[in-house]
Order: sequence, then structure tokens, then C-alpha cells
Amino acid sequence: MTILVTGATGNIGAQVVQHLVNHGADVTALVREPSKADFPAGVAVVKGDFLDVDSLRGAFDGVRTLFLLNAVVPDEFTQALIALNLARSAGVERIVYLSVIHPNVYVNVPHFAGKFGVERMIEQMGLHATILRPAYFIQNDLMIKEVVTSDGVYPMPVGDKGLAMIDVRDIAEIAALELLRREQAAGPLPLERINLVGPETLTGADIAAIWSDVLSRTVNYGGGDTQAFEQNLKQFMPAWMAYDMRMMGERFLTDGMLPDNGDVERLTTMLGRPLRTYREFAQEAAA
Repeated sequence: MTILVTGATGNIGAQVVQHLVNHGADVTALVREPSKADFPAGVAVVKGDFLDVDSLRGAFDGVRTLFLLNAVVPDEFTQALIALNLARSAGVERIVYLSVIHPNVYVNVPHFAGKFGVERMIEQMGLHATILRPAYFIQNDLMIKEVVTSDGVYPMPVGDKGLAMIDVRDIAEIAALELLRREQAAGPLPLERINLVGPETLTGADIAAIWSDVLSRTVNYGGGDTQAFEQNLKQFMPAWMAYDMRMMGERFLTDGMLPDNGDVERLTTMLGRPLRTYREFAQEAAA
């Protein structure tokens, strides 16, 4: 039987595919344009789209385990529900779904609320799944790297509650390990939720201090103005997405994004190594 990876050409999905191949798994990648796909040898490629029901039905043929990753798009919720319904009809009983941390808290943030709705479907329909709940992706800060390095300002609205930021490479590796665990189990495993967090909980001032050390120049935290944050994002993303990100930033300021007790230890045990730090990311980005 095979593991179907959706979002397979994206940053996380492509790494999940590579990890699975490294472990000798039978992998199929779902892509919109097979002619543009570039995967390791042995990976089967199937054309499909979350809103093309017939293509998804075909993609699920012969699949036992599903990695479901939906991009942040206006119809993300609909895409996920269609995929899960079709997977269930096809007899797929082993699922790893990439959600987000604290979706039951960030209830006014559109993409958090959508993922929480998907989680409710998984639970209420009795699907056998691991729900991965990642915190803020460290690599999101690549989009403001130039502001940090050129202007000496860290502009993300992190606030002083703290975010348990996680490296996307750790997310991908943990997802692959969970897919393998479910795929190789004697039978479908019960529902499980895993928070994906980094090794530290960092405030905006903490992150500015890391950049100051890495760049050997002063970097100040300037991320308290979420209205300005939204306006800046609108320069390179759709207005609806910029607003979604602003709503998320406002919850960073009021609630933070904190790990639960034991999260870091659990992930460290799963990986068999320490989680990657923000400082490591900043050093790589600066180099």
C-alpha cells in the first residue's frame, strides 16, 4: 500500500516526500501539474486538485495512508472536507493532518478557525488520524529578512507573551515519522493530537536580540502596530490574506503561542535529536 502526500510540491510537502523515500516508503505525490513535478526516483505522481472531485477519487485508489496539507486559501475548509470525505469513502483509515496550534483559542483568525472545523470533522466522524498542530513557522521570517538586515527592525507582531516558533524542517520530519508509524502499524491507530513547537518560547524583543547578535548590529523590535503590519503585507499578498495574518498577529499580542507541558520533550524524543533553534535559522539566513 502507498502513502499519498498532498501539498507535495510545497516547502513542507516536498521534505515529507524526501523523508519517506529515505525510509523506503511507497510514496505517491498529488500535484496539479505533473509535468512540472521534480521528485526523487520511485515517487509516483498523480494529477489532482482538491476541488476536482473525480481527480481526487482516482488519486485515492490504492492508498492506505494520507498526508493532508491544505494551503491557506479562501476555500481551504471546503478543500479539506472534500478530501477527507473522499478518503473515507475510499477506505483510507490512516491520516496525518497538518492543522495549527491552539485553533480552539484563535477562533477569530480565519485559517485557524477553518482548521479547527476540519479537526472537528475528523473527531466526530471517527477518522483514524494524527492531528499535527504546529506553532508559527520560523521560516515565515524569511519574508521580512530584508527589513531586519537593511533597516535594523524586526517587524513581526510577536509581542511579549512569546511564540514557540518551530523550524519547518522539523515539522516535515515529524510528519514523515507519524506517517510511517501509522502506515506500518498492524491496524488503524486511534486519534492523536501533537503540538509542534520549537525549543524556546521567544518574545519580539528576544528575537530582535538574536538578530542583533547574529548581525553584530542593533536590531530593534517594532512589531506592535498590526494595522501597519497588514498594510505592509498587502504589498505582496492578497488583501484577504494580509487581514488574516493581521488577525493572527493580534492574537500573538494578546495570547501568545505557548507550548504545553512536555511538548518539547516529546518532540525531541520523536526526532532523536534537539529541535532546531531560531538562532540557527538566523545564522543560516544571514549567511
